[in-house]
Amino acid sequence: MIRYLTAGESHGKSLTAIVDGFPSNFKIDKKYIDFHLKRRQAGYGRGGRMKIESDEVDILSGIHFGKTLGSPISLLIKNLDWENWTDKMSVEKSKVKIDKITIPRPGHADLVGTSKYNFDDIRNSIERSSARETAIRVAACSIARKFLEEFGILVGSYVESIGGVYSSSEITNDLFKNKLKKNFNAWVLSEKADKSQVRVLTKNDEEKIIKKIKSAKKKGDTLGGTFIVVASGLPVGLGSFMQHDKKLDAEIAQSVMSIQAVKGVEIGYGFNSADTFGSNVHDEIIIKNKKLTRKTNKAGGIEGGISTGLPIIIRGAMKPISTLMTPIKSVDLKTLKSVDARRERSDFVAVPACSVIAESVLAWSLAKFFLLKFGGDSIEETKSNYINYTKNLNSRITRNFKK
Repeated sequence: MIRYLTAGESHGKSLTAIVDGFPSNFKIDKKYIDFHLKRRQAGYGRGGRMKIESDEVDILSGIHFGKTLGSPISLLIKNLDWENWTDKMSVEKSKVKIDKITIPRPGHADLVGTSKYNFDDIRNSIERSSARETAIRVAACSIARKFLEEFGILVGSYVESIGGVYSSSEITNDLFKNKLKKNFNAWVLSEKADKSQVRVLTKNDEEKIIKKIKSAKKKGDTLGGTFIVVASGLPVGLGSFMQHDKKLDAEIAQSVMSIQAVKGVEIGYGFNSADTFGSNVHDEIIIKNKKLTRKTNKAGGIEGGISTGLPIIIRGAMKPISTLMTPIKSVDLKTLKSVDARRERSDFVAVPACSVIAESVLAWSLAKFFLLKFGGDSIEETKSNYINYTKNLNSRITRNFKK
């Protein structure tokens, strides 16, 4: 079982993670992780924090000469903004007077965190619940991503909509209709999306969305949106219907929903499935290139909690950022009087970044279930198990029914 644990506050000294359970001997380096950290920071509509931070990982243990050791991997990302917060975020009691935050922002974890943990300063809720934590998550999950690449499993994403402005690209429908090239590679979606300031696939859509973001900024408001994440190259058989916590789709839904500000997750046709006949939803089973497959992929690559071998298709919905430059109403916890919610430096839109984070957590979920099935203390052992399982899989299935 692979696992990771993150630590750190938004404006503390650093963010850290311990990643445990990966086999030895697969190659990974700092540049690979930094590349995906940089992707997370990009996008039109980001706030002032991105002008300060330039995230880079420091690998402290678990990798030697560019290869994993099989031991825990420890990662660190320094918060450069810490220099501006040394008094407010001091571990020891500050020598200067620090004003406590008493006005919670609607939609954020300010009030619920203060209530749950019995804080007398909302700052204590803000720091850990902040989406800044996703930087170290992307670093940790990049190890899972690199592991999957050893087996030809690739992950990509793109933004579908921001602020109700939807992309005109037909790629989502093509994915559901299974109209893909034989050697479809999900990463090409990210390569194309990364060329856009808002990670959409067409230039015309980019211009419309940027116009909408500019309008929101002018009003002091924020925007959310939807994104699509796709994984290709998976084998049949990851996950299980035997127990609720062994279902691959359940694991994926939890991981994407755990991203700050994500309020909805769909797999495959998702909610559209509820609006039509079953004959329009379920994927017909066919023989193609002498292999059992599906005519379409409306199930999003998962049936009965188990991967079908087709690309996994996830749609996520991110709500608008909670901090508004033109605030809505709240209550001052000190005076219990109605006031405007406080401002905290923030983004106007972060859907492009969220789509990259979703790639990362999807990679982690897939790697987790991959290793549950194939195991191995070294990458060589895992590959041997994988090859033995996937070799002539279709012929083994049909042979069983001919007995």
